Amino acid sequence: MGSEAGGPRATAPGQQLRALFYLLPPGQSSFGTVEEVPDYVEKSIPFFIAFIGLEFVVSWVQKRKLSGRINDGISSLSLGILSRLPDVLFRSIDLISYIYVWNNYRLFELPWDSPWTWYLTLLGVDLAYYFFHRISHEVNILWAAHQVHHSSEDYNLFTALRQSLLQKYTSWIFNLPMALFIPPSVFAVHLQFNLLYQFWIHTEVITNLGPLEWILNTPSHHRVHHGRNPYCIDKNYGGTLIIWDRIFGTFEAEDAKVVYGLTHPVNSFDPIMLQLRPLAHIWNAFWATPGFRNKLSVIFKGPGWGPGKPRLGLPEEIPVITGKEVPFNPSVPAYLNYYAVVHFAVIMDLYTELLGTVTMLSQGTILLRIGFIILSLTSFGLLMENRPKAGILEIIRCLVFVGVYKLGYVRSQFSSLGYAYEVLFSLCAAFWGIQIMKRITSSKDKHH
Repeated sequence: MGSEAGGPRATAPGQQLRALFYLLPPGQSSFGTVEEVPDYVEKSIPFFIAFIGLEFVVSWVQKRKLSGRINDGISSLSLGILSRLPDVLFRSIDLISYIYVWNNYRLFELPWDSPWTWYLTLLGVDLAYYFFHRISHEVNILWAAHQVHHSSEDYNLFTALRQSLLQKYTSWIFNLPMALFIPPSVFAVHLQFNLLYQFWIHTEVITNLGPLEWILNTPSHHRVHHGRNPYCIDKNYGGTLIIWDRIFGTFEAEDAKVVYGLTHPVNSFDPIMLQLRPLAHIWNAFWATPGFRNKLSVIFKGPGWGPGKPRLGLPEEIPVITGKEVPFNPSVPAYLNYYAVVHFAVIMDLYTELLGTVTMLSQGTILLRIGFIILSLTSFGLLMENRPKAGILEIIRCLVFVGVYKLGYVRSQFSSLGYAYEVLFSLCAAFWGIQIMKRITSSKDKHH
């Protein structure tokens, strides 16, 4: 298929769909340069939405219940957007570091158009992911970044998009050995395919895949990985293949009903807090722990470690699952759920428009748009927790939007929606102003 000279190759919808399942063969996904490699992840966004909708339908047919909750779903999507915002400003550190090693230190060069190179890279990227993933569970400072992905107490396709903002700044190290002989263009394809494959395995609607369970990472295997049951802890690290877990002794088959989330739930939908609170916990533990060697152990040993304990902590300290665990689910008025869905859809529109026009925007405009997106995602998290000060933040957010939209710094993909957005945000600012005035008046009446 054609493309602009030197730019990413175009992909047909059918190719994009197969890329989600790692089913795009070498002949259709091999490129001579990194510049030609399509952005498979960005182009998969419509398929993410479609499969999430399909999962809701199948879950309703199977169990007569939806596969997720609005608050947790918005939280997962917010974390996914937040994790991708640095890529708007900078090229992927995975590729930057890989290309640097390739250009300066490669030992030899495998042919980019050979199927053997393609399949070797599949194995290499997945093995590197296994070791990085495993270490991210066994080293506290890396777990602080990775735990975001495990913080949901639901398990659905929303959870797949719940990604860490910080994890990418350490994962790149594990891919560098491949840069000694595998061309960057081949690596860039498999880096995306490995990530995309892991989207569809985050579901409960697929039970067992028969013989494929022996080789591939499947929904059943990955449900175990996301469980907080004692038998699930630190198991099934594979990305695409489960063979690494079978080889290195970290495999566990699905058995008792899996309860999802962290052993000590965070109980928040605030995306910034979910990303950064574990780092604050390490900081506090570092200074509270006596002895320099123990302080280093706080950082580099497992999240369950403490003075006098084994490197990964004591298994008996993992909280017992009773089956009565209740997910964090603050009660909010029904209108607030609808409000959050509508405003999140607006942010998705603005985010998609930013991705499509980033090369034409000034650095200041890009930073302003990113800032507004972060402000919005934070506000949605506070609204879903029914925080008292969320209304104040919403007034500020809505007024900021009206101002920057009128000045042309923020744009929708659909020019026809411009006036509707201005009216919507103006009315919402007035609504929250009225709500706050009512609360103040009610508080004064109680004190008289």
